[in-house]
Parts: sequence; C-alpha cells; structure tokens
Amino acid sequence: MSDAKRIIDYPEVRDSGLDDWRWLVGVLHARFRTGDFATGLEFAGLIGEAAEKADHHPDLDLSYPTVDVRLVSHDVGGVTSRDIALAREISDIAARLDVVPAPSEITVIEIALDTPHPDDVREFWAAVLGYRVRGDGNQVDDPGGRERALWFQPSPDAVGEVQQRFHYDVIVPIEAAQQRIDAALAAGGTLVTDEYAPAFWVLADRHGNKACVCTSEGRNG
Repeated sequence: MSDAKRIIDYPEVRDSGLDDWRWLVGVLHARFRTGDFATGLEFAGLIGEAAEKADHHPDLDLSYPTVDVRLVSHDVGGVTSRDIALAREISDIAARLDVVPAPSEITVIEIALDTPHPDDVREFWAAVLGYRVRGDGNQVDDPGGRERALWFQPSPDAVGEVQQRFHYDVIVPIEAAQQRIDAALAAGGTLVTDEYAPAFWVLADRHGNKACVCTSEGRNG
C-alpha cells in the first residue's frame, strides 16, 4: 500500500505537530477565526487554490466570522498523508493572513440509537435520513458529510414499549417527502400517522423508534 493510501491513526496525527487541527472520529477538523467575512472569503479562496494544486479537496464551512475545515481521504475512509500535507499548507495560509486558529471550539456530535439488533433498523434509518451505510454496518451517515451521523449501539435489553423522549425531524422539500417516506416504508418502517401531513408524517422502525418527515407546508418554517 502506498503511503498516500495508508490510514493514519489518532496517536500518529496527535504527534505530527498539527497544532491547529484535531482528529475527531477519523477526520481532521480545524476552525479559524477570520474576524470578518471578506477575510474569510479570501482564506477560503486560497484554500481552494491549494486544494486544486494538490488534487485533494477539503470540506469548508464559511460563515461570519469563522471558516471550518474538514479533511479526510474518502477513497480509503480515513486520514492519510495527503490530509496531513494539506492541513499544514492551510495552517501556513492562515498564518500569512493573520487568521487565528481556534481548535478548542471544535465539536463533533454523533447520535447513538440503542438497539438489540442493528440489522433490524439500519436500512430504515438510512432511508428516512437519506444516508448511506458505512463500514461494518453499525453506522449510517450523510454522503455529503454535513449532517450528524447515526450509529447503532448494540443493547440486548433495549426492547419493549418505552416512552420515546426525543426523535429525528427530517425536514425535506415538499417534492421529496413522499419519496423519502416510501423508501423508509420499503426498508421495514411503518407509518404511525399522516394526520398532520403535509406538515409532517410520523414513521417508526421495526423496534418502534419514531422519526418525522417534515416539510414547510402547513407550518411556519
């Protein structure tokens, strides 16, 4: 395996001197405080130039007054030397622009569902969220890399009737709602109620865990 394809684990990343960056859940993350939107645009543009030159492209979130960057080699499913090299270059660009790194502000949130049998519910959650199944099948995540992953915690005792205290609201354009509902039902889900459609439909997986497919129709947002 070439070095460019070798996945670098957390201890190696930690010891690589990337002070601006943090390895979280198999991805390199950085936040840079730009101070103003114009500087953020300039910074993002220079990152884009470096990425094109390297033929290796990060995910960027530009807002006022920060730029968040995520680096991972999607072809091998982890951090490689390509990510390390581009991370160093991005940090150099930030230093030239006097952009301030803020690694302590980075947070990654995953949501875990306790379930006795992940195989029973995995396809439902991939369908209703519009996600893909990843790795060993114990996680589904957003193909675009923007939304929170959902992983399945094997819990043999997570059975029986319980009062569900929180759930996913999956908000989609009205023209996409029926397709999302049909996919979830085909993946083993059930329709709990369409009483409130088209504002939202309530669905459940095989274990009774609920999610709502929502649109802007019949509601204010």
